[in-house]
Amino acid sequence: MNMRTTQKKGDLAKARAIQTFTSYGYDVGILITESAAYDLLVDYNGVIKRIQAKFNGDEDKCVSLRRIHSNSKGYVIKKYAENSYDWIYVLYKDGTEYLIKECLAGRSTVNVNDNFRIEKQLDKV
Repeated sequence: MNMRTTQKKGDLAKARAIQTFTSYGYDVGILITESAAYDLLVDYNGVIKRIQAKFNGDEDKCVSLRRIHSNSKGYVIKKYAENSYDWIYVLYKDGTEYLIKECLAGRSTVNVNDNFRIEKQLDKV
């Protein structure tokens, strides 16, 4: 898969996260820069949460947690550092959404299950 396709999938996850958090009644902040380790800000009951949005096109529930960007030497792949985001939003190609309310620093992957379905993680405002 090329970098552009990966970026498009990330864009899709970010757009859907904006729609979902907004539909639950939360305020959503969109970043101007691309340099942060998170994609969105969400006002969750008066507390700002930094959201990392992920797209998973695979059938399994394993989600990659790596950061990929390019520089003058090519692609750079990194794991997330401690406290680099608050929550992970995951969109699957079938439209199923999940929310993991913790930073999984240093990990390469995470397995999601039905306990992480977004409707079980968020309250309507």
